[in-house]
Amino acid sequence: MRVATNMRDQMWRHIALATPYLWLLIFFLAPFAIVLKISLADPVIAQPPFTPSFDDQGRLATSVDSFRFLLTDKLYVITYYRSLVMAAAATALCLVLGFPMAYGIARSRPAIRSLLLLLIVLPFWISFLLRVYAWMGLMNNYGVINNFLMWLGVIDTPIQIMYTDFAVFVGLAYSYLPFMILPLYATLQRMDMSLVEAAQDLGASRTRAFWDVTWPLAKPGIVAGCLLVFIPAIGEYVIPYLLGGPESLLIGRVLFDEFFVNRDWPLASAVAIVLLVLLVIPIVLLQRYQARDQESTA
Repeated sequence: MRVATNMRDQMWRHIALATPYLWLLIFFLAPFAIVLKISLADPVIAQPPFTPSFDDQGRLATSVDSFRFLLTDKLYVITYYRSLVMAAAATALCLVLGFPMAYGIARSRPAIRSLLLLLIVLPFWISFLLRVYAWMGLMNNYGVINNFLMWLGVIDTPIQIMYTDFAVFVGLAYSYLPFMILPLYATLQRMDMSLVEAAQDLGASRTRAFWDVTWPLAKPGIVAGCLLVFIPAIGEYVIPYLLGGPESLLIGRVLFDEFFVNRDWPLASAVAIVLLVLLVIPIVLLQRYQARDQESTA
């Protein structure tokens, strides 16, 4: 009887462990394999708009022309660079704004803490598209910001805010700021404040105690928040399209245009594969760094 119970427990344990891997296999590895297959084809005017994976003799037919064109054309190189810089800058701004907000929420009284967390989550109750449209109303030439500045006498004519990199930068930082605050709050809320008090009792200033105690203990939340902001920001399409205008060439916009405007599916798939590689490599390196850091502190 005990043996049967142990076997049943092991079976359910294996099922529980296999479920997330099965999920990744179906919804990540399988779509990735399909996109990789299309990226190794050539564009044709047909349905589907790419060559078959096998020729008439049944031999595997692959082409790296899309990757070669992608890595040699300056337009795509500049687009990748602009996307990386814009996403990194938005992530840095979210960290600068989000850390003090998360710290303040974590150290506030429980009743106020619940209200503050509600205010952080509240924007998610509104459609993402409507929130971006609201920024269009704020930043256009006769929107709230320009009208307020002209009313103050700071400017005489409206300044161009919409359809600039600044507008995209503000839109990214606003949209993804909660993704930075929430993991930071979860980490800081569990931190033992007696460690900070002990550092100050031993002669450390508040600034020194912050960098020597609070910042290292908050690293898991910082890393999680940066990844949650950087990964979706680098491939964002709606914000560059609405706030950046036609001149805002970020990789999400280029990817959409290659798929649905130019109908060059192999090149669009190659763009997606390179973008995935650019995201996966830093994540793997970061995980190795965290593992080594945990081993050194253990």
